[in-house]
Amino acid sequence: MSRVAVLGASGAVGSELVKQALERGHEVVAISRRASATGERLTSVAADVHDAAGIADALRGSEIVLDALGLRKGDPPGVLTAGARAVVAAGPARAVSVGAFGTGPSADAAGWLTRTLLSQFMKAELPDKVSADAAILGMGGTVVHAGPMKSGPVSPAGRAVPIGSAPRRWFPASVTHATVAAAMLDAAEDGPRGEVLVALPE
Repeated sequence: MSRVAVLGASGAVGSELVKQALERGHEVVAISRRASATGERLTSVAADVHDAAGIADALRGSEIVLDALGLRKGDPPGVLTAGARAVVAAGPARAVSVGAFGTGPSADAAGWLTRTLLSQFMKAELPDKVSADAAILGMGGTVVHAGPMKSGPVSPAGRAVPIGSAPRRWFPASVTHATVAAAMLDAAEDGPRGEVLVALPE
């Protein structure tokens, strides 16, 4: 059992990370802008990534940090990078973050159609995502990239593969938030370090 901190714990992937980490027997610190309920092996902490001292306190003592931060409408620029830098500053034994397939290191593997669509619909967010990935990878952490995400259970055949093993498609297959969370936890517990993995539904 490890002490696991989840950044962005109230989001779709973050809430799955909290649930699944507890199911795996970990002690969990759920960090979000507003604290929620606490329970057995679960501590909820309200903190903002732009508050360096508050985030440092929230992350202190966690062997594993899972960064599931996402962007909401109206967020200031740099939220994802600020979160990643907070993880780096905390210096956990293992760090895993979620990213978008087709950005940064996985851009070439995703193909031109995915890159084009992302550049149109996420152009304001792309530099932040790329910068956040670079910070996590630079500390020897792991980044799990995913295509379009949807609700649903963990895929029984779900897996995470290196970028070079990702299937070549016109557009990436959708994958559930729960499957992405499971891939992140697998990577944190015994996965490779310092590389990008791609979460797949099968």
